[in-house]
Amino acid sequence: MSEVEGTVQGHRDGHGFVVRDDRQPDLYLSQQEMRAVLHRDRVKARIIRYDRKNRPEGRIVEILERKKAPIIGRLLHESGVWLVAPEDKRYGQDILIPKNAIANATAGQVVAIELTEPPSMYSQPVGRVTEVLGEIDDPGMEIEIAVRKYEVPHRFSPETLAQAAALPDKIRPADRKNRIDLTDVPLVTIDGEDARDFDDAVYCEPAKIGRVKSANGWRLVVAIADVSHYVKPAEPIDVDAYERATSVYFPRRVIPMLPEKLSNGLCSLNPNEDRLAMVCDMLVTAAGEIHAYQFFPAVICSHARFTYTEVAAILANTRGPEAARRQDRVPDLLNLHEVYRALLKERAKRGAVDFETTETQIVADENGRIEKIVPRTRTEAHKLIEEAMLAANVCAADFIERSKHPSLYRVHEGPTPEKRTLLQSYLKALGLGLAISDDPKPGEFQAIAAATQGRPDAQQIHMMLLRSMQQAIYTATNSGHFGLAYEAYTHFTSPIRRYPDLLVHRVIKALLGARRYHLSGAAIEEPPRTRKLAHPGARAKPAKASGTELELWEAAGAHCSVNERRADEASRDVEAWLKCRYMREHLGEEYGGTVSAVTPFGLFVQLDGLYVEGLVHITELGGEYYRFDEVRQELRGERSGIRYTVGARVRVQVSRVDLDGRKIDFRMVRDAAEDAAALRSRRDRTASDELAAVKGADRAAKAAAKGKQRSPRPAKSASRKSAGRLAGKSTRRR
Repeated sequence: MSEVEGTVQGHRDGHGFVVRDDRQPDLYLSQQEMRAVLHRDRVKARIIRYDRKNRPEGRIVEILERKKAPIIGRLLHESGVWLVAPEDKRYGQDILIPKNAIANATAGQVVAIELTEPPSMYSQPVGRVTEVLGEIDDPGMEIEIAVRKYEVPHRFSPETLAQAAALPDKIRPADRKNRIDLTDVPLVTIDGEDARDFDDAVYCEPAKIGRVKSANGWRLVVAIADVSHYVKPAEPIDVDAYERATSVYFPRRVIPMLPEKLSNGLCSLNPNEDRLAMVCDMLVTAAGEIHAYQFFPAVICSHARFTYTEVAAILANTRGPEAARRQDRVPDLLNLHEVYRALLKERAKRGAVDFETTETQIVADENGRIEKIVPRTRTEAHKLIEEAMLAANVCAADFIERSKHPSLYRVHEGPTPEKRTLLQSYLKALGLGLAISDDPKPGEFQAIAAATQGRPDAQQIHMMLLRSMQQAIYTATNSGHFGLAYEAYTHFTSPIRRYPDLLVHRVIKALLGARRYHLSGAAIEEPPRTRKLAHPGARAKPAKASGTELELWEAAGAHCSVNERRADEASRDVEAWLKCRYMREHLGEEYGGTVSAVTPFGLFVQLDGLYVEGLVHITELGGEYYRFDEVRQELRGERSGIRYTVGARVRVQVSRVDLDGRKIDFRMVRDAAEDAAALRSRRDRTASDELAAVKGADRAAKAAAKGKQRSPRPAKSASRKSAGRLAGKSTRRR
């Protein structure tokens, strides 16, 4: 059998998998094989057999690398033995701690340990305590656990802190050189109420486009904090920023990509303070097309700080109290709203996919515990800023691609063949007369989403459409953005919190200076070019670069994509912990809810008003066998015919909360009246079917007797069988 290399991925039930480097199907590892390895070890394994579904099973041949990251868990003292139960259950084994290696920790505390002896087939792993995090109930402990569990860098290096401390408090005269002064342009920031860093400002005014007087449009200015002016390649701040790759957002806490001196100070577009910015200045037609654009470094001054709620109120009522307080800026906001409406036209024209989903926000108390979970309302103000940022991102991608310069693109590809086939089968089973082609376009998805809006099963249909698409990634190979229906797209608008945006800024700056930017920080001079407004037109050829250079860009894209996933996982882990903690206080209580997902092992239900999701295991659905239909995404009882699909309304009871496993279990609730109604319904259907069978048999018999109609033998036999069963007689097949 062949040998492969990969990374061990443990499972909380004790078995595991080898995630192969060659991206072929994972190898299954039995519990016995997992005894000698730990989650995330690098191994060489041999394929020893294939199961009935042709899935490979492996055996460990060699351990290539032990993961050296600390393991987080609870310190326990059982039968005179000290051990740590890992927080991440994928490790599968407790770690023994010698008595002289527990430091100053006490039983029950959360600790970080390092391994001193790896596991083997015949012995448990041994470790020592390196850090005591505190008690499990300490405020913010869930975040301390998550950042270590997912290895999120959360401490800046001393060199970074020293460099940040040496930065000026305000921009200096030398910083203004070779920049356009836009301090008189009334740019404003529009963000959430709890935002602390402001990395984008916007302004819009009417503009004449072209030589035709009737060709009205808008000048849309998007100014982005010029982080690249302060964060230079290979310097300490840059090294730490690249390692983090993104800011990580938790309830009541943010782990920023940049030190606070930059993220909340020099690079935050605070109102009435001069700031350095990279500007995308666009001309947008009445049809929402970007007629021309240009990029340039500038000095700006935000004239006001708005919240989404405030802007939405002003747009809804220009004579209301919010508008009265901001009279000077109301005309600018109305212009922004007009250009947004134009951009929406173009969005619809190109067929960008837009699903209406409900996002939630956790409102926590002073101790970090959940007070309530509320839905985030997506207002016109949110959409306005979103469209302005999309326009600037598209211009950045177009500018870089036309310049034939390597960079990072934000790529989102359509469905894989397997997911496309599943989606086609699902839509066909619904019988809606809606389908996608073998080479689907974004417009097909949007058409289905629009056509099913308002249906009881709209949420289920939209979820299936969404799940069929692939995850967006950062890559040097431009393959377009399927969901947004763009041929080229990148991230330019958030360099404070995303490293790819910082790289894009550096590339654009190099191009404006007639240079080429390399990830090493070197710049190669090129012949100067005349700068003018760029007119999007024919697509340029892909950027030409050496193989080594493209490999560096691809590696940077993969690094940023992986760390983006890491940040998402850490955030979800903390939210799940908080929700479990919250629901422990509601054990035994009953709630109405909606089925949010259907799996072979049960139903996931989201509770009304609480926006908390839990599992109704298939064993809780009643004393019968339920069959999972992957095409229809439903569970169906074989005896009763009861079906559960996404969007179904149910009533459940909170039966169990597993804080360590981040799981909430529900029990289906049925009252006596519901059971009686369901039983009567089944009896009525059965009696109706049998009565129809008897009538059919009688009609067939009369017709045969008169010689007017002769029933085919199978139908006659079936009719007699039904009649006999109704009369209480036994029938046998001949």
